[in-house]
Amino acid sequence: MRLQFLGSGDAFGSGGRFNTCFHLTRAQGGNVLIDCGASSMVAIRKWGVDPNAVSTVLVSHLHGDHFGGLPFLLLDAQLVSRRTAPLTLAGPPGFEARLMTVMEAMFAGSTKVERKFALTIRELALHERAAINGLHVTPYLMKHYSGAPSYALRIETEGKVLTYSGDTEWVEELIPAGRDADLFICEAYFFDKVMKFHIDYMTLTKHLAEIAPKRTIVTHMSAELLARQGEIALEAAHDGLVVEF
Repeated sequence: MRLQFLGSGDAFGSGGRFNTCFHLTRAQGGNVLIDCGASSMVAIRKWGVDPNAVSTVLVSHLHGDHFGGLPFLLLDAQLVSRRTAPLTLAGPPGFEARLMTVMEAMFAGSTKVERKFALTIRELALHERAAINGLHVTPYLMKHYSGAPSYALRIETEGKVLTYSGDTEWVEELIPAGRDADLFICEAYFFDKVMKFHIDYMTLTKHLAEIAPKRTIVTHMSAELLARQGEIALEAAHDGLVVEF
């Protein structure tokens, strides 16, 4: 399995990084985007990803740096890439209404334009293992205010398990979400500063043995943590990083 960090940054572009967007390439085709932050269309072009080869976009939570790129992705599909293949978007409850609101605010009338591809928008129920285009996705509830549930996503496909924390402070739900995952991607915002709604690196490392993933990569780092990367023992994401797992 191949995953590329198209964007590994926080909401503020710390370190000149793109907003969160991961590209999962599957042997059977039907590639996946995990989150699609506001800058993701730029990152997609930079790293040479074919948006028409993406069958599914999974969204962890409804903040602009995690789903704000979807209006651009959908407009590109209609007007530039001339997409004809079906596309599925999946996110937490409230996802469809928020997406439509954002699209109309950014590009008035864009939700009414007839598309030449089938668009399916799904809202994922907590702890329900959903089958989506060859994936099985189970959401776990995180603690991160976004006006809707914020999820960690446990993704199973082609015999592998990938867990992505989304944004959250430490919660016990991270343990079953990430347990024994082949790859656990977890945000780590500060080095050791404990704050609401985000997990710090030291807190994560204290609990990592309970989660017991096979491999862990930290992402969504603040400027403070980026400046202290020499003190980080875990793998750290950067834009363009490719991992095989």
